[in-house]
Amino acid sequence: MSSGKRFTTRPANLQEAGGAFSALNPTRGFVSIKRGKDGGDEGSPGPTDDGYHGVFQVWSSRANRKGRHPIAIDKESLAKGDIELPPVTNNLKGTLRGIGRMFVWYPVWDVSYDVAVLFTIGSVVWVINSFFVWLPLAAPSTEFDGEVSSGGGITAFIGATIFEIGSVLLMLEAVNENRSECFGWAIEEAFEGGGKLSMRPHRDGCNHSHPNKRAFLRQKGTITEDLSDEEKAKRKQRTWTWWPSWYELRTHYFKEIGFLACFSQLIGATIFWIAGFTGLPPIYNSLSVPLANGVYWLPQVVGGTGFIVSSWLFMLETQHSWYVPNLYVLGWHIGFWNFIGAIGFTLCGALGFGAADSAVEYASTLSTFIGSWAFLIGSVIQWFESLNKYPVSSSKKAT
Repeated sequence: MSSGKRFTTRPANLQEAGGAFSALNPTRGFVSIKRGKDGGDEGSPGPTDDGYHGVFQVWSSRANRKGRHPIAIDKESLAKGDIELPPVTNNLKGTLRGIGRMFVWYPVWDVSYDVAVLFTIGSVVWVINSFFVWLPLAAPSTEFDGEVSSGGGITAFIGATIFEIGSVLLMLEAVNENRSECFGWAIEEAFEGGGKLSMRPHRDGCNHSHPNKRAFLRQKGTITEDLSDEEKAKRKQRTWTWWPSWYELRTHYFKEIGFLACFSQLIGATIFWIAGFTGLPPIYNSLSVPLANGVYWLPQVVGGTGFIVSSWLFMLETQHSWYVPNLYVLGWHIGFWNFIGAIGFTLCGALGFGAADSAVEYASTLSTFIGSWAFLIGSVIQWFESLNKYPVSSSKKAT
């Protein structure tokens, strides 16, 4: 993209656009599903004519980054039966279907899926690490030779490395957000029966890189011959970017709360990795106390602080205002649990400066134990989210 061309990732007809901070780009809004002029359109909502009351495309910067296409419908409209949609996903049945999908669907070409799975694996490693370092203090009879030094040190390095790789992919996900309008649903309107609306996922027409098996880490996506000319033109815009230009950073990305969150995560993970490296037994065992404070405990505090900022920004990205939690969005819960995990990891490093005291050492390792489990919960929710590309939510009021 040329350095002088400004772009936006929001639909042109976005309504009630807003976010937690007015100084940054909007993070949410909705688009009414319109009746097609000829009553039989497939593709994006039309710009004219009457809309279907109670049915909306829910746009958010997080959903756009993750390649998701949420639809919301109020319960009254759903009960009338005038609209045919896939099964609702924000209920028990939908949740169970999503959990089942985690065991049978492995879209490794989807960067959002890769990020979620990597963080899940990394969190599992950290849980194992926390048992190695905390359990000998909580139950000394269970300790075995090398458990803390070798088991704890090696698993910490592996966990920190996995988090670093996941953070790099998270950053790539942020800079490869969709830059053209992508509705993601095919609309069919029947002439008989009062113009019943039928909506189904339109994966071939999706302009995100996520469903394209050949787009991951490559410069260009593929063009399917049976797409319309408009969809082919949009598909040509789908390119893999390793890093945006300075102009794009200055005019767009530095105003995107999601990008700032990913950037903070990457910085935090990179600094935190230093502690993972210096915690390896041959290195850590040769460090003096002052040197260990500087190259082992301090990077944990600084890196953990980066995780705190990142998680907090991810929560704010989903909120309507900075002080009101959004409990109805998966992204908020992911940010919340990662926030708890980040506090645990930061406290571990902060308390580590006083690890000569047995009580402080116990509190430090317990912080790692709690933080690891919190990261694991957040990562599993993110894994669940990454596979649900076409969520359909129903509530008393759709927006």
